Amino acid sequence: MKKERSNDSERIKEWRFACFLFAVYWGVLLLMSGLHSGLIVMMEKLQWNAYIKSTAPILYWGMVAVGLTLFARQKIKSTYAEPLHKMAEATRKVAEGDFSVYVPTVHTADRLDYLDVMILDFNKMVEELGSIETLKTDFISNVSHEMKTPISIIKNYAQLLRAGMASEQQEKEYAKEIENAASRLSSLISNILKLNKLEHQRIMPEAASYDVCRQLCESVFLFEDAMEEKEIALEADIEDVAMVRADASLMELVWNNLLSNAVKFTERGGTVTIRQTSDENGIRISVTDTGCGISRENINHIFDKFYQGDTSHATEGNGLGLALVKRVLELMDGEIQITSEEGKGSTFLVVLPAAESES
Repeated sequence: MKKERSNDSERIKEWRFACFLFAVYWGVLLLMSGLHSGLIVMMEKLQWNAYIKSTAPILYWGMVAVGLTLFARQKIKSTYAEPLHKMAEATRKVAEGDFSVYVPTVHTADRLDYLDVMILDFNKMVEELGSIETLKTDFISNVSHEMKTPISIIKNYAQLLRAGMASEQQEKEYAKEIENAASRLSSLISNILKLNKLEHQRIMPEAASYDVCRQLCESVFLFEDAMEEKEIALEADIEDVAMVRADASLMELVWNNLLSNAVKFTERGGTVTIRQTSDENGIRISVTDTGCGISRENINHIFDKFYQGDTSHATEGNGLGLALVKRVLELMDGEIQITSEEGKGSTFLVVLPAAESES
């Protein structure tokens, strides 16, 4: 980006007034001087009185000065005043919350000057502000929607319990639903706080060398009961030891979210596969499921906040897990890739930098 701006600056004009204007002024003054000399000669030849001889040059040069002043004023108005008035009006609209403002450049792309560059930067700034405002509005809307569902569940079942007309078995079921809704609400708030801290760098990663294979095994153990309940087979192909340099506590969020999604979207009797390899590019860990897969359109939004491609599982999550995963990996200098086919499953590939071997 800097290189592009550097190349553009070589083509940007340094002056708003064209050099030929100085030639115009110089030529006009020379012409007016010649006419002045001709006027003097004519007055002498016609033997006009002294009063006319003294006042005529003054009136003549007064008219020349007025003409040049009006011409200069018009050029200043079109060169500076009008574009700056448009910028002032645009900034006023932006200050009032209108982010649809667009200010056209004075010149075409091949004849830009520094005022045009300022206008282009202003338009870009307004576009970014509009995007941020849209994201903020969507975020508030999504948070409100996500909170509304579990709160409604808690309220409804609490009212049923308060009515005192449920059997003992029903009361246990209602209590369980309230507990699940409360857990979901707690998870939502926790993930929002974590994501907010990560995005604003309030959580500073404490990178250290550790064995990621051991961490993967510990994370898999947490989902053992869930996989047994859905009769999901686990296939693991990992090395005995693979050392990475990262923040272990943050990376735990990555594996838990990826495994949670794999178990959630894999149908009963399916398979979850974990593979880990090491090469010159780093440590590669993939998590594959045999679930419903993700459409090509949904893949482009899979890491967006609150995005849930499969609404049939919406009650099991809040759409923040993969946004957390992506942000954590960005902080760890890692990356994540996804390949998926509808009806066959998905694979999430995580690449992390290997820890430097200690000599």
